[in-house]
Amino acid sequence: MEDLNNIYNDLIMEHSMNSYNKKKLNKCDLCEMGNNPNCGDEIEIQLKLNGDKIEDMAFTGHGCAISQASTSIMIDTLKGKTIEEAREIIKTFIEMIKRETTDEEELKKLEDAIAFRNISNMPARVKCALLAWHTVEDMINKTEK
Repeated sequence: MEDLNNIYNDLIMEHSMNSYNKKKLNKCDLCEMGNNPNCGDEIEIQLKLNGDKIEDMAFTGHGCAISQASTSIMIDTLKGKTIEEAREIIKTFIEMIKRETTDEEELKKLEDAIAFRNISNMPARVKCALLAWHTVEDMINKTEK
C-alpha cells in the first residue's frame, strides 16, 4: 500500500505544479468562482458543453497544492462525461472524502481522483480537496433550473 500512496502523492504534486488544465477557455457555457476562506484558495472553473456532454474544462486561480491538484485531476476525470455522469462522479468523490463509501467498484469511476482517498485523515485539507468538486456541482445544478 505504501507504494500506491507514493504514486498518489507524485500524481498530486505533478498536477499541483504543472497543471495543463490551468488556463482560460476561449468560450465557456458555465463559469463559477469557488473560494475557501480558511486557507485562501480561490479558483474559477470554466466549462464548455456540447449538448449534455462536458466538452472542455479549465481553471484559473490560486491556492494550496491540494486544491490545485484536486481541481486539475477533477477536470481530467469529468471531461468528456455527460452532466449526469459528472454528477455521479462528484457524488462518489464527496462520499469518498467523507468516508461514506468504500466500495471499490464505486470508487473505480473516480479514475485518478482516487488519489485523494486518504485526505479524510487530514481534516484541515478536506475543504481544499472538495472546493472544485462543490463548485462544479453548483454549476451543473444551476443548468437544471
